[in-house]
Amino acid sequence: MENIEQDTWRPSINPWLAIVPIMIAIFMFALDETISNVALTYIAGSMSVSLNESTWVLTSYLIASGIAIPLVGFMSKLLGRKNYFIICLIVFTISSFMCAISHSMIAIVVSRFIQGLGGGGLLPLGQAMMMENFEPKDRPKSMALFGIAIVFAPLLGPILGGWITENWSWPWIYLINIPLGFICVYLSHQLLEDPPYARRQKNVKVDVWGLVFLIGWLVTLQIILDKGNDEDWFGSAWICKLTVISIICAISFFIVQFKNKDSLIDLSVLKDKTFFFGTFIQVILMGVFLASAALLPAMLQRLLGYTAYLSGLSMGARGIGSIIGLITYLTISRFIGDRRVAMIGLGALGFGSFFFGMINLQINLTTIALPNMMYGAGIFLALTPLIPLSLSTTPNAGMTNASGLQNLVKNIGGAIGTSISTTMVARFAQVHQNLMTNHLNFTNDAFVERINFMVQNLSGYVDYGTAQIMAQGQIYSELIQQSVLWAYIDTFRWFALATFLLIPLLIFIKKPKSVYH
Repeated sequence: MENIEQDTWRPSINPWLAIVPIMIAIFMFALDETISNVALTYIAGSMSVSLNESTWVLTSYLIASGIAIPLVGFMSKLLGRKNYFIICLIVFTISSFMCAISHSMIAIVVSRFIQGLGGGGLLPLGQAMMMENFEPKDRPKSMALFGIAIVFAPLLGPILGGWITENWSWPWIYLINIPLGFICVYLSHQLLEDPPYARRQKNVKVDVWGLVFLIGWLVTLQIILDKGNDEDWFGSAWICKLTVISIICAISFFIVQFKNKDSLIDLSVLKDKTFFFGTFIQVILMGVFLASAALLPAMLQRLLGYTAYLSGLSMGARGIGSIIGLITYLTISRFIGDRRVAMIGLGALGFGSFFFGMINLQINLTTIALPNMMYGAGIFLALTPLIPLSLSTTPNAGMTNASGLQNLVKNIGGAIGTSISTTMVARFAQVHQNLMTNHLNFTNDAFVERINFMVQNLSGYVDYGTAQIMAQGQIYSELIQQSVLWAYIDTFRWFALATFLLIPLLIFIKKPKSVYH
């Protein structure tokens, strides 16, 4: 009887009005995940540090948000969900101001860490509230808006960040959060309300060991993923030591969570097949989507000489694609059902990756617009129905815990995907360079003919010996460029394969009838 009352609870305020502060908060958090990317050069210059050191501005934010996400269930019991949401907003807003006024690397890294602690709770809390505030039949529509925020905001980040940095200065990428943050705090206080099961509870016990092991696991994992490729992974002694610590903390965390009745995260939700497979598909999706979002601008800058702003602008087609995905979803979902929509989305994402696996050095912004639009539409059509489907068999009382766990593993999946893809490009480039080098020798008639042609052209400007060296140098430069290009091609083709392999897993996700009544 109690579960029935929990699942039938509805807010007194129109839920479409109540989601306004939630959408603003989610948009701010997702935007700040990527808005700093294009400003790192300027931040490094003003702080008198190297570009490599400035990446801690990104890493500290990701580490802190990774810690905060799984704590939402526990903190909601301790403080009340609405109160915790407002506290997260206040912390996020004040720390944004702290970032803007920072004059040292230590200050901005600490400020970004605090910002991540505040922002990390906004996404799972917002997802849980948007699911609970609506009746099952309206949840897909609310998740469509949720999908717009989490897909469009990270794409807008590099474009907006590049424009603000070039026309104003880098502190303004953080100062824009302040008015939005305080407006969001006021609206949250006025419009949001807690259901009985999400209010502050008495005698909440702190899972101290769970918290310690969780922090140890996530902090070390994020550092490994962020710095591993630069340090040659397990060729580095400190990466090996950190990996051992991370594995020990992870195993210890899960043991504590299974044994402790008052655990930080209720892992029993993983026994739900619908939740498990729905979450697993989302983890791989986020890995592919975020990895491609990191690789494509880097490829355009490295191979085609694009500026940071133009490479960020190239991602704008994904935003257009997500809008197309929104219109498509609202049009066809009522006729074919959410599982088929998710299948179409996975197919679009896979074909987008496949088309990226056919690129060459003659591409331009127009050429890559189509696969980018397919990416935007695909991730929207796949992710939007998967979120409510994966949580459709979860009771409202367990929604906050399930949302926190789901966003935690999605966050880890995105970090692992980005890190692995960077390593794949580096390793594949070495493989292709080795294969191509085997053909560049004087027993190859085509190579000799090309060298002689270039030497003949250069001999009019320099002596023969210098012309010979310059000709071989130009060919070697082309070899490096082509090997890197093929590395990106191979990586995108692996993305396509991974996405297509997810489609059969949709059969394990149940479609509750109540959602469509």
